[in-house]
Amino acid sequence: MDRQVTKLAERQVTVNTMGGRTPSHTSLGLLLRLVHQHWTHAVDAALDDAGFGDIRPPHANVFTFVPAEGIQVSELTRLARVRKQTMAQAVEELEHLGYVERRPHPSDRRARLVFLTSRGQAVRPVAIAAGRRVEARWAELTSPQEIATLQDSLQALLTQLQTETDADATPGKRTRET
Repeated sequence: MDRQVTKLAERQVTVNTMGGRTPSHTSLGLLLRLVHQHWTHAVDAALDDAGFGDIRPPHANVFTFVPAEGIQVSELTRLARVRKQTMAQAVEELEHLGYVERRPHPSDRRARLVFLTSRGQAVRPVAIAAGRRVEARWAELTSPQEIATLQDSLQALLTQLQTETDADATPGKRTRET
Protein backbone atom coordinates (compact mmCIF):
# COMPACT_ATOMS: atom_id res chain seq x y z
CA MET A 1 0.00 0.00 0.00
CA ASP A 2 2.75 2.46 0.89
CA ARG A 3 4.41 1.75 -2.43
CA GLN A 4 1.25 2.58 -4.39
CA VAL A 5 0.77 5.79 -2.46
CA THR A 6 4.40 6.70 -3.09
CA LYS A 7 4.08 5.97 -6.80
CA LEU A 8 0.92 8.04 -7.00
CA ALA A 9 2.66 10.90 -5.22
CA GLU A 10 5.59 10.65 -7.66
CA ARG A 11 3.20 10.84 -10.62
CA GLN A 12 1.34 13.90 -9.46
CA VAL A 13 2.40 16.77 -11.65
CA THR A 14 2.23 20.35 -10.55
CA VAL A 15 1.39 22.57 -13.46
CA ASN A 16 3.21 25.87 -13.07
CA THR A 17 0.57 28.52 -13.54
CA MET A 18 2.95 31.18 -12.26
CA GLY A 19 0.26 32.35 -9.86
CA GLY A 20 -2.07 33.05 -12.77
CA ARG A 21 0.44 35.51 -14.19
CA THR A 22 2.64 35.14 -17.22
CA PRO A 23 5.58 37.50 -17.60
CA SER A 24 5.01 40.19 -20.22
CA HIS A 25 7.98 38.99 -22.30
CA THR A 26 7.41 35.25 -22.16
CA SER A 27 9.65 33.27 -24.46
CA LEU A 28 8.19 30.82 -26.93
CA GLY A 29 10.09 28.02 -25.21
CA LEU A 30 8.51 28.81 -21.84
CA LEU A 31 5.04 29.02 -23.37
CA LEU A 32 5.51 25.67 -25.10
CA ARG A 33 6.75 24.09 -21.86
CA LEU A 34 3.85 25.45 -19.78
CA VAL A 35 1.24 24.35 -22.33
CA HIS A 36 2.93 20.94 -22.53
CA GLN A 37 2.65 20.62 -18.74
CA HIS A 38 -1.12 21.04 -19.01
CA TRP A 39 -1.28 18.44 -21.78
CA THR A 40 0.87 15.96 -19.88
CA HIS A 41 -1.08 16.42 -16.67
CA ALA A 42 -4.36 15.57 -18.45
CA VAL A 43 -2.89 12.48 -20.14
CA ASP A 44 -1.25 11.28 -16.92
CA ALA A 45 -4.55 11.66 -15.05
CA ALA A 46 -6.37 9.63 -17.72
CA LEU A 47 -3.72 6.91 -17.57
CA ASP A 48 -4.02 6.81 -13.76
CA ASP A 49 -7.81 6.53 -14.01
CA ALA A 50 -7.47 3.67 -16.53
CA GLY A 51 -5.20 1.67 -14.23
CA PHE A 52 -1.86 2.63 -15.77
CA GLY A 53 -0.58 4.57 -12.77
CA ASP A 54 2.86 3.02 -13.01
CA ILE A 55 3.68 4.77 -16.28
CA ARG A 56 6.05 7.71 -15.84
CA PRO A 57 6.61 10.64 -18.23
CA PRO A 58 9.88 9.25 -19.69
CA HIS A 59 7.96 6.15 -20.77
CA ALA A 60 5.90 8.20 -23.23
CA ASN A 61 8.80 8.14 -25.69
CA VAL A 62 8.52 4.37 -25.90
CA PHE A 63 4.76 4.16 -26.42
CA THR A 64 4.86 6.90 -29.03
CA PHE A 65 7.43 5.30 -31.32
CA VAL A 66 7.09 1.48 -31.08
CA PRO A 67 5.54 0.18 -34.34
CA ALA A 68 3.72 -3.16 -34.61
CA GLU A 69 6.78 -4.73 -36.28
CA GLY A 70 9.02 -3.77 -33.35
CA ILE A 71 11.98 -1.43 -33.16
CA GLN A 72 15.53 -1.41 -31.86
CA VAL A 73 16.37 0.70 -28.82
CA SER A 74 18.90 2.66 -30.91
CA GLU A 75 16.14 3.67 -33.34
CA LEU A 76 13.82 4.60 -30.47
CA THR A 77 16.63 6.76 -29.14
CA ARG A 78 16.99 8.54 -32.48
CA LEU A 79 13.27 9.12 -32.94
CA ALA A 80 12.70 10.37 -29.40
CA ARG A 81 15.89 12.44 -29.44
CA VAL A 82 17.01 11.23 -26.02
CA ARG A 83 20.19 9.64 -24.77
CA LYS A 84 20.62 5.93 -25.34
CA GLN A 85 20.92 5.32 -21.59
CA THR A 86 17.64 7.15 -20.97
CA MET A 87 15.79 5.08 -23.57
CA ALA A 88 17.36 1.79 -22.46
CA GLN A 89 16.26 2.51 -18.88
CA ALA A 90 12.70 3.36 -19.96
CA VAL A 91 12.46 0.16 -22.02
CA GLU A 92 13.84 -1.91 -19.15
CA GLU A 93 11.35 -0.41 -16.69
CA LEU A 94 8.44 -0.95 -19.07
CA GLU A 95 9.56 -4.52 -19.70
CA HIS A 96 9.57 -5.14 -15.94
CA LEU A 97 6.07 -3.63 -15.70
CA GLY A 98 4.76 -5.81 -18.54
CA TYR A 99 4.18 -3.09 -21.14
CA VAL A 100 6.91 -4.13 -23.60
CA GLU A 101 8.92 -7.19 -24.45
CA ARG A 102 12.21 -7.60 -26.27
CA ARG A 103 12.59 -10.29 -28.89
CA PRO A 104 15.50 -11.29 -31.12
CA HIS A 105 15.71 -9.44 -34.44
CA PRO A 106 14.74 -11.89 -37.20
CA SER A 107 17.65 -10.96 -39.48
CA ASP A 108 20.32 -9.77 -37.03
CA ARG A 109 21.20 -12.15 -34.20
CA ARG A 110 23.01 -9.42 -32.28
CA ALA A 111 20.00 -7.09 -32.19
CA ARG A 112 16.79 -7.19 -30.23
CA LEU A 113 13.50 -5.53 -31.07
CA VAL A 114 11.09 -3.86 -28.65
CA PHE A 115 7.40 -4.73 -29.00
CA LEU A 116 4.37 -3.52 -27.06
CA THR A 117 2.62 -6.30 -25.14
CA SER A 118 -1.18 -6.40 -25.10
CA ARG A 119 -1.01 -4.33 -21.89
CA GLY A 120 1.25 -1.84 -23.66
CA GLN A 121 -1.07 -1.65 -26.64
CA ALA A 122 -3.94 -0.80 -24.30
CA VAL A 123 -2.16 2.41 -23.24
CA ARG A 124 -2.28 4.15 -26.62
CA PRO A 125 -6.07 4.49 -26.97
CA VAL A 126 -6.32 5.95 -23.47
CA ALA A 127 -3.55 8.48 -24.13
CA ILE A 128 -4.92 9.38 -27.57
CA ALA A 129 -8.44 9.89 -26.21
CA ALA A 130 -7.09 12.09 -23.41
CA GLY A 131 -5.10 14.12 -25.93
CA ARG A 132 -8.20 14.63 -28.05
CA ARG A 133 -10.12 15.85 -25.00
CA VAL A 134 -7.36 18.35 -24.25
CA GLU A 135 -7.36 19.53 -27.86
CA ALA A 136 -11.15 19.93 -27.80
CA ARG A 137 -10.97 21.91 -24.56
CA TRP A 138 -8.30 24.18 -25.95
CA ALA A 139 -10.45 24.73 -29.05
CA GLU A 140 -13.26 25.82 -26.69
CA LEU A 141 -10.90 28.23 -24.91
CA THR A 142 -9.60 29.73 -28.16
CA SER A 143 -11.23 28.50 -31.36
CA PRO A 144 -10.99 25.41 -33.55
CA GLN A 145 -9.33 27.54 -36.23
CA GLU A 146 -6.65 28.81 -33.85
CA ILE A 147 -5.84 25.28 -32.69
CA ALA A 148 -5.68 24.06 -36.31
CA THR A 149 -3.40 26.97 -37.24
CA LEU A 150 -1.18 26.30 -34.24
CA GLN A 151 -0.96 22.61 -35.12
CA ASP A 152 -0.16 23.39 -38.78
CA SER A 153 2.49 25.93 -37.79
CA LEU A 154 4.16 23.59 -35.32
CA GLN A 155 4.10 20.73 -37.84
CA ALA A 156 5.68 22.94 -40.52
CA LEU A 157 8.36 24.11 -38.09
CA LEU A 158 9.07 20.55 -36.93
CA THR A 159 9.38 19.36 -40.53
CA GLN A 160 11.91 22.11 -41.29
CA LEU A 161 13.89 21.41 -38.12
CA GLN A 162 14.00 17.69 -38.91
CA THR A 163 15.14 18.44 -42.46
CA GLU A 164 17.95 20.62 -41.10
CA THR A 165 18.93 17.99 -38.55
CA ASP A 166 18.99 15.27 -41.20
CA ALA A 167 21.09 17.46 -43.51
CA ASP A 168 23.54 18.32 -40.70
CA ALA A 169 23.94 14.69 -39.61
CA THR A 170 27.05 13.06 -40.93
CA PRO A 171 27.78 9.33 -40.72
CA GLY A 172 29.69 8.50 -37.58
CA LYS A 173 29.13 11.95 -36.09
CA ARG A 174 28.41 11.69 -32.38
CA THR A 175 25.47 13.78 -31.22
CA ARG A 176 24.13 14.59 -27.78
CA GLU A 177 21.17 12.25 -28.32
CA THR A 178 23.29 9.12 -28.91
